[in-house]
Amino acid sequence: MPDSPVTARVDAWVWAVRLFKTRSAAAAACRAGHVRVNGVAVKPAHSVRPGDEIRLRVGGLERIVLVEQVVNKRVGAPIAVTCYIDKSPPPPPPEILAAQPRRDRGSGRPTKRERRETDRLLGHPSQ
Repeated sequence: MPDSPVTARVDAWVWAVRLFKTRSAAAAACRAGHVRVNGVAVKPAHSVRPGDEIRLRVGGLERIVLVEQVVNKRVGAPIAVTCYIDKSPPPPPPEILAAQPRRDRGSGRPTKRERRETDRLLGHPSQ
């Protein structure tokens, strides 16, 4: 894209390069503090330009991308991957994810005793 803009809104850019499924999900992630540009949590209207580092949490995993090209309109997947350099760490192996304790869905909040056991298991100091 030879006539690409110089800057774009961060929520529009991460949606346009397919890091989020919807633009409203991208804006919500910005408002929740899950999107950082050059180490600073930003609002959805923050401008991004080539060379910026964007860190975002998507689906519980951290993505780190460097902006190569600014786009405002959503582009196809082959073009989207040329707009950024992915510096994300590899996802954890499935064995580690399976070993993490999970609560049954719908079981409610943990009791005080369960919370203390979880804290002890995770190595958090007791208060």
